[in-house]
Amino acid sequence: MAAAGLLVAGAVSASAPPAEPKSPLQPVLTGTVHQALFAIDFGGALGVAVGAGGEVQESSDSGASWKMVQAPTQLSLLGVGVADGKAVAVGQSGLVLTRGADGKWTEGQSGSKQRLLAVEINAAGRALAVGAFGTVLLSDDAGKTWRSVAPGWAEFAADGMEPHMYAAHVAADGTLTIAGEFGLILRSGDAGASWTALHKGEASLFALQLREDGVGYAVGQSGAILRSADGGATWEERPSGTGALLLGVHAAADGRVLVTGMRDMLVSRDGGQSFSQVQGGGVNSLWFVGVAQASASAPVLAVGQAGQIVSLKP
Repeated sequence: MAAAGLLVAGAVSASAPPAEPKSPLQPVLTGTVHQALFAIDFGGALGVAVGAGGEVQESSDSGASWKMVQAPTQLSLLGVGVADGKAVAVGQSGLVLTRGADGKWTEGQSGSKQRLLAVEINAAGRALAVGAFGTVLLSDDAGKTWRSVAPGWAEFAADGMEPHMYAAHVAADGTLTIAGEFGLILRSGDAGASWTALHKGEASLFALQLREDGVGYAVGQSGAILRSADGGATWEERPSGTGALLLGVHAAADGRVLVTGMRDMLVSRDGGQSFSQVQGGGVNSLWFVGVAQASASAPVLAVGQAGQIVSLKP
């Protein structure tokens, strides 16, 4: 997920303590102290997790098992999107990788040198990547070619600032939603030709999820949690009980919501009405970022420090 690029990249020296029995987290994959995974996504049973040094992990069984695959880069990969057999990963220095039908990853040209922090792709192949200094890129051919669709930032940010964008969403109908600094959540229904502000605030937003049923979450700085019940058109603040940097979020259909962060993790089991801190498993000394789920019957997975992938117990 996106915030990793500016907040946790390189912070991989601390060793991961052993899991504690009372923790609701179950280890799925554990790497070395020098590894770091920043993002994870699923398209059906195909799952991809990406991280530092060009690491790519793939799953073909909804996240039950993982294998490392060869990627044509040693730059850090900070975001990944998967849909309908298509996958796009983005990272440092405007890096874009696409996954072909043969399973091989190929480096593409984004046209940008800025750090790309997040990407999402829909089943039709529309991909949206966002990053540092207001970078917003759109592809309509599953990541092969890109064009800038950045908003006119003077309309949304003061003093000529170009805010970092940390999260992206592409709806099935192609509608684009982005989130980032200054609590900004912006939407475009015309392929980036124009943008409308859905939310502004003080805290930067580092992760965004919008479900097809209209439920949405955005999380970020100083423990910020926003919830939407109308597809992101309006947002309300939810009490988190923490001041931590919150870096990832996923709301499952059964009412569970997992929020990851810097040395903190929150879980709700009542559809986001209340949150409690996850205890045990070394959560208070680690960071986790991306969160995803292959299907309603699959586990909710989070990735982070030391190349770990963990699942949230039902």
